[in-house]
Amino acid sequence: MLTNYLKIAWRNLMKNKVFSSINIVGLAVGMTCCILIAAFVTDELSYDRYPAQANQMYRVELRLTENGGVTDFSNVDAAVGPGIQAAFPEVLASTRVLPWSQVFMRYQDKQFKEQSIAMADSNFLELFSIPLLEGNIKTALKEPGSIVVTKAFAQKYFGTSPAMGKALLFGKQQEVRKVTGIIDKIPSNTHFHFDAFLSTADLGIKSPSWSNVGFYTYLVLNKEANPQKLEAKFPQLVARYVVPEIQRDMGVSLAEAQKSVNTFRFTLMPLTDIHLHSASKYELATNGDISSVYIFSILAVFILLLAIVNFTNLSTASAASRSKEIGIRKVMGSVKTQLIRQFLTESTLLTFLALILAVGAVGLLLPYFNKLAGKDISLDTLLSLKNGVFLLAFGFFVGILAGAYPAFLLSFSKITAVLKGGSAVQTSRRSNLRSGLVVFQFAVSGALIVATMVTYQQLHFMQNKKIGFDKEQVLVIQDSYMLGQNEAAFKEQLQKDSRVLQASLSANIPVGMSNMDGTQIYVRSDNSKERHADIQTSIYHVDEEYLKTLGIQLKEGRFFSKAFSTDSTATIINETAARELGLGNTSPIGKTIVRSGQREFTIIGVVKDFHYASTRQKIAPLMMLLGRNSGAIIVKVKAVDASDLIASFRKQWDAFNPPAPFTYSFLDERFAFLYEAEQKTSQLFTVFAVISIVIACLGLFGLAAFTAEQRTKEIGVRKVLGASVFSIIGLLSKDFLKLVLIAILLATPIAWFAMNRWLEDFAYRIDLDWSVFTLAGLLSVGIALVTVSFQSIKAALMDPVKSLKTE
Repeated sequence: MLTNYLKIAWRNLMKNKVFSSINIVGLAVGMTCCILIAAFVTDELSYDRYPAQANQMYRVELRLTENGGVTDFSNVDAAVGPGIQAAFPEVLASTRVLPWSQVFMRYQDKQFKEQSIAMADSNFLELFSIPLLEGNIKTALKEPGSIVVTKAFAQKYFGTSPAMGKALLFGKQQEVRKVTGIIDKIPSNTHFHFDAFLSTADLGIKSPSWSNVGFYTYLVLNKEANPQKLEAKFPQLVARYVVPEIQRDMGVSLAEAQKSVNTFRFTLMPLTDIHLHSASKYELATNGDISSVYIFSILAVFILLLAIVNFTNLSTASAASRSKEIGIRKVMGSVKTQLIRQFLTESTLLTFLALILAVGAVGLLLPYFNKLAGKDISLDTLLSLKNGVFLLAFGFFVGILAGAYPAFLLSFSKITAVLKGGSAVQTSRRSNLRSGLVVFQFAVSGALIVATMVTYQQLHFMQNKKIGFDKEQVLVIQDSYMLGQNEAAFKEQLQKDSRVLQASLSANIPVGMSNMDGTQIYVRSDNSKERHADIQTSIYHVDEEYLKTLGIQLKEGRFFSKAFSTDSTATIINETAARELGLGNTSPIGKTIVRSGQREFTIIGVVKDFHYASTRQKIAPLMMLLGRNSGAIIVKVKAVDASDLIASFRKQWDAFNPPAPFTYSFLDERFAFLYEAEQKTSQLFTVFAVISIVIACLGLFGLAAFTAEQRTKEIGVRKVLGASVFSIIGLLSKDFLKLVLIAILLATPIAWFAMNRWLEDFAYRIDLDWSVFTLAGLLSVGIALVTVSFQSIKAALMDPVKSLKTE
């Protein structure tokens, strides 16, 4: 029986090649999107689940409450992890990792700048279930001077030669690091990505502290432990260890320091929640967002539903041509269940043909999708045995879902109606259902058009917002610290070039976190009973030319100058720091700031706020200090031939014979890189909007074909009575325009609500303008008209004799 069903299904497919092809392509597009998005979502949800004790692992974070605001830090001080483990028996183990700034590594004549190196405790790899290909996992990072590297890292330096036991020269001082272990690679679905691990024994920490940040610290709890109850015990550690440190470092009374018990809190973040749920500062890598998982999951469902709706509309549209077949089958004894099985077999056959196309399309599109989504999903993983079974089940599910309505509709048609030449699908109730499906399709498409426009506008707004400094024609020469004592001389040499307007020596570059320092500060008051609020601030170490080079505007006071020998104990703050320190209504000039270690600095200037991080984030307090600024040279140049200028700079660099190559970047390029995530979101919305529109147009095409066929005799009568071609086109198009307008009315409030929620994540955002919704509506109407016009014109131009001769 099944063989017979398949033969008939194949004959009908061959007989109606156009409709079948549109059906298959529409389903294939929807299924392709669904598979790709499912792969993305599955990968996002799999992060940090590979360690054997992943469900028992937590990261210790720091939550500071200050000035009515709360700041979460993803790292804590060196003593916190071991201290918690020693204090509470429910903690089985603790481990720490400390990212290392960019550093040069050398082996013989091979030298590379490494950007993914960290210092780790000896048990770090074991607790994270990262096996060693060579070496002993328990001792590889135990001794000072040890380094564990990935296989790719080892091949880069040693080629095919054995790496174990060989010595790498580390950093400017060429310190020796012996290879004691080799791992395959760090799993891609983790919140950290390092190519090499040094031993924390090299740090030589003899008296670790509690009150700062820096170490990413992880705990393993026993299975019976309650993390909330454990977290509730942490204030006793703050009172025992943090309070004395704050009293000593900040020079405050014990009573003042004890306030930190309520404002300084250690918290626990489940390891498996870090990637999608953490919004803490200084994450080890760019995290995902659970809202993105929800959004794209919903998109996958909607796009698949669009394809199924399209299938349903096209099936009912083509059903009219099968009315007599259905009637004859019933007369010959076919029962409803047999007809239902026949039509479900046909829909399942079409679905599996679409699934084959979809799998092929996924194979072709996966590299581009990985690039767009920032993933490393392999086709082998997608087509594994487990996923293969899922795809087969997915094909059957879609086939049944897509074919259910047409199958039941056609099988329950009346014999007398179809044998008299009527259609199997004529009732107004069923017509209303088809119209409702088209409304659904265009509502989804309209909402996606709005989402695409809003994400583009927000991205454009962030990239073109006034950021408070000049990023154009600014060259950043990296790794200038490798010049050693010649660093300042190289900068002065550059300034002699007529094409150079200004140059500054500083490792702290806006729109970058390189070597950024931070501390807690407050304003010292002459009145011992009065004290301004403590705040957490970032620190930039700069020279006297920094402000002029970047065009940062001074609000009041002055900038650093070589004419003032006291500037080594002076500071310049931004407007936000002045405001949060309680100096917004008075001049901060001459006030004294106290920072950790009871170091005092006199405020000599206030600069206007500038975005030294992404405009997605609110501008935070910043203080600038003179000195300790080695690391990079920022050069403001004239608009000249960049290649010739860079060649000149490289020649001057090489003349000093430094142990590192000349490397550079342009500040505007670094700025654009900040918005890579938003650009990808905008691109993904654009792709899915286009796909949904294509599928919706296929559905509308099917309904237009169905309507034109149903009204063939009516059109013939109208033409005989003198109706013009344009009036008939208008008659047929009018009904579809009503559907599209209803879809726009439904989509507008939904899109407005969804995009308002999305924009809430941005500190600086656009205001939703009704012109966006108007333009989206006009686009939807235009697309619908173009889609319908083909069938409308075809019907209007038909010879009325052909349509009336059967009467």
